[in-house]
Amino acid sequence: MAKKMALGRGLGALIEDAETPLPREERRADGQALELVREVDIERIKANPFQPRSSFDEEALAELAASIKQLGIIQPLTLRLVDGEYQLISGERRLRAAKQVGLTTVPAYIRTANDQGMLEMALVENIQREDLDAIEVAISYQRLIDECFLTHDNLSERVGKKRSTITNYLRLLKLPAEIQMGLKERKLSMGHARAIVSVENPEEQLKIYRRIIKGDLSVRQTEAMVRKYVHQPEPDVDNPETPSIDIHSDSLVEYKKKLNELFGWGADIKPGKKGDGKIVISYRSQGELEELMGRFNNFNG
Repeated sequence: MAKKMALGRGLGALIEDAETPLPREERRADGQALELVREVDIERIKANPFQPRSSFDEEALAELAASIKQLGIIQPLTLRLVDGEYQLISGERRLRAAKQVGLTTVPAYIRTANDQGMLEMALVENIQREDLDAIEVAISYQRLIDECFLTHDNLSERVGKKRSTITNYLRLLKLPAEIQMGLKERKLSMGHARAIVSVENPEEQLKIYRRIIKGDLSVRQTEAMVRKYVHQPEPDVDNPETPSIDIHSDSLVEYKKKLNELFGWGADIKPGKKGDGKIVISYRSQGELEELMGRFNNFNG
């Protein structure tokens, strides 16, 4: 059975079973229920008649289903209560994937009619809480954009944050579910996550994440590792057919010789896998460094 979603205090404090009457303080003055996160029976959820997408990537859907089976649904669906039925507003991929793995209930935000302004105020207020984890903040930002139709600039003004800060949070929702859970459980910080998102490949992101956890790496150590990862890819041990540059080729030997003649002492060329690389010039003393810089100045002159 898939694990249930582990919500932080900011959202977990709002969890109610779909069949449980709401407490009085969670109702409006007119008796209508405010938005809560509930576990809702999948069979009671009706499709969104305004869903613009008619087809979904089956491979991506299978990957999402596998993630949900292992970790549960991290980002709740959003539903609207219409004439006693739950109508899907957002989260159709999550709903389809949940059905694939045999879930009978899903966590969902329940919207009521004409609650746009109240939802915006509630989300903005929730973001200001100090005990929210980074994923809860990111989900709130995304909902303000998707459901309250705010632009990034509007959102920046509402919550008093720089646009770049908001963008960094939103990028977290594109990370693999395992890393998102790590953020929710505070196994790594926002600084770690910012470093990881600079790597595009999800498999590489997971490798970096697991190294952070295993080695208890600091943010600075993580940033250094990511820079090396991005600019100097590790050998692909799973694909021995990956072409590599022969560091003993005649052309490279000739280039090294010319560099040594030019600078007068050891210079090395370190080729990468994709045609990139480095030229490394070594020195053994402050005097050699000053002499080297003098040669560079002569080139400029």
